[in-house]
Amino acid sequence: MLILKKELRSVLKKPFGKLYSSLDEAKNSLPEHNILISVGDVTTKNLLKSGLIPDIGIIDHKIQRKESKHNIDYDSVTLYAKNPPGTITQELWSTIKEAIKLVEKKVQVLIIVEGEEDLSVLPCILSSPPDSIILYGQPNEGLVVVKADEVRNMTKDIIEEFEEV
Repeated sequence: MLILKKELRSVLKKPFGKLYSSLDEAKNSLPEHNILISVGDVTTKNLLKSGLIPDIGIIDHKIQRKESKHNIDYDSVTLYAKNPPGTITQELWSTIKEAIKLVEKKVQVLIIVEGEEDLSVLPCILSSPPDSIILYGQPNEGLVVVKADEVRNMTKDIIEEFEEV
């Protein structure tokens, strides 16, 4: 298990990609992509509502650590992973890799995380194939669109700073 060190929190609060004020603004400028991954209940729900179906959606039934009443359901295989807040478990990482293999077979996947999904953006960046796009919400600011290829090396460096237990 990887544990987030306190000194990394400020690094991870900065957007890993381009920040958009709304999904509409982001949708109009989404680049061509191989796999589209959404992280977070609000992001995933808003994508589905707008008709843009993520190849992989990762949710935890919470919005800013409070229970979410969003019913997120679409034609997908559902996988489950445990991931306590402030960590990246091997179970979560393996589940993301399994989801990517399913997407490569043209299957859409919804991962439901017991705990917290926030840090799943990092293993998504490192595990996704070239030209993958990851979307996640930046609290009280908007939507971040991450081109995984552009931040893969930076993400490796950040992961190396986590505490391994």
